[in-house]
Amino acid sequence: MNRWFMINGIAILVSVWALFTVNDLGLRHAVGGLGVALILFNWTRHAVFTTIRENKSREVKIRFAQLSKKVLPFHRWIGTSAVVVVWLHAWLVIDRYGFYWAHPKFLVGFITGSLLLGVATFGWLRLYWPSGKKRMLHLYLAMTMFCLMIVHLIL
Repeated sequence: MNRWFMINGIAILVSVWALFTVNDLGLRHAVGGLGVALILFNWTRHAVFTTIRENKSREVKIRFAQLSKKVLPFHRWIGTSAVVVVWLHAWLVIDRYGFYWAHPKFLVGFITGSLLLGVATFGWLRLYWPSGKKRMLHLYLAMTMFCLMIVHLIL
């Protein structure tokens, strides 16, 4: 296992902690938790690919490549579902608290949701017009979104 699996494990712990330390576990938090679960499921592909690149054992590389190949058809749809679920979470939060830019959690969440939309858009664009620039932009947007998602959960 590589460091990304450990980072993903820590992210799962942070998200569970964030869900169970809220004062009122409402629908908006449950929907947000589902969005985090979808994002982390898709983000685990990055850990799998990093393991394939860094591991020296051929058997481990083959096993992870076969696993990744089985998940690939669902990757885009899970990402698109995450966009819908996260924006539903945003709508529920805005409905409850209002559009409040000055609150850091709201601002970080809005930026994270916007980055998620960009990640999904470039993921779909890579399907039809693949290029190295789109691949790297997809990856860097996803890394930034992942870090901001953790900040959003901690705030």
